[in-house]
Amino acid sequence: MNELFKKRQVGFLIPLTALSLVLFGSHSYLNYHFASDILLFFPLWHIYVFHTLTVVAIYTLINYRDSNGKTDVFNVFMLGMLLKMVLTLIFLLPWLLSKPQQQGFDLANFFVTYFAFLTFEVYSVTKFLQKQ
Repeated sequence: MNELFKKRQVGFLIPLTALSLVLFGSHSYLNYHFASDILLFFPLWHIYVFHTLTVVAIYTLINYRDSNGKTDVFNVFMLGMLLKMVLTLIFLLPWLLSKPQQQGFDLANFFVTYFAFLTFEVYSVTKFLQKQ
């Protein structure tokens, strides 16, 4: 493996892990105190694992391509975002088909974290895009 790839990957995974733990901890705390009587369709940890894995997959693919000298990472990033949207629909499909009685909390739990992770992902990937 390329040393540059490993260095950038570790430099990405440490802040991502910290972000995931801080967000999950604060999100769990808020749900416990303000929404403990509400039965959620998806446990919080499912949502966080999904977001973390998709962000890691897209960043790793872009980092790998850039480390191998292919600097046209914008197309890979856009394809990754499209794939992430499709995976989001697949992830939410059981919830959508179940016709849930309460929709607000499940949607908020998913999409607040979705946009937090998306912001972190875009911020991390712009380093590759700025080199072009």
